[in-house]
Amino acid sequence: MKSTTIERVKGICKELELAASDEFIFVDTETQTLTYHKEAQDAAVFGASTSRFGIGNKEGSYKTPRGLHRVIEKIGGDAPPRTIFSSRENTGVIWTEGMEDENQVLTRILRLQGLEPGVNTGPQIDSYERYIYIHGTNKEDKIGTPFSHGCVCMRNDDIITLYNMVNVGTYVYID
Repeated sequence: MKSTTIERVKGICKELELAASDEFIFVDTETQTLTYHKEAQDAAVFGASTSRFGIGNKEGSYKTPRGLHRVIEKIGGDAPPRTIFSSRENTGVIWTEGMEDENQVLTRILRLQGLEPGVNTGPQIDSYERYIYIHGTNKEDKIGTPFSHGCVCMRNDDIITLYNMVNVGTYVYID
């Protein structure tokens, strides 16, 4: 990860008077990757996918919001891989080939809360109110290309790994 990204996250934390942390997630919308950074090194790098509608923060835009967020909630810790979630609830249904073809919320959910007023928190731009997550998907073949409706999608095995690595409160920087 670029040292400029690390410095940017630290600078935003300082501006917002948030405790600095050596643990955070970086979502690179240009390379469609997600990096888990801990203790001055990249601990894990995963393929990811952001919105097919681009980058933006407006409610109803289906775009992926930039800026500093934090994991505010972890959902699905005991669910089997490819479990379908609807409105953050485990449906008890396991997705299989031939089922609904739209991008599904599968396996695990890391719900995000925006931390930057006017960027990703506040009226009409609030990442939490927009239900922006990091989650597994049934479209694993599309990981690495933008295809979501605003969320950050990952392969199901990868979201399980990430879910087990991070805690509620972990910062997520989307750029």
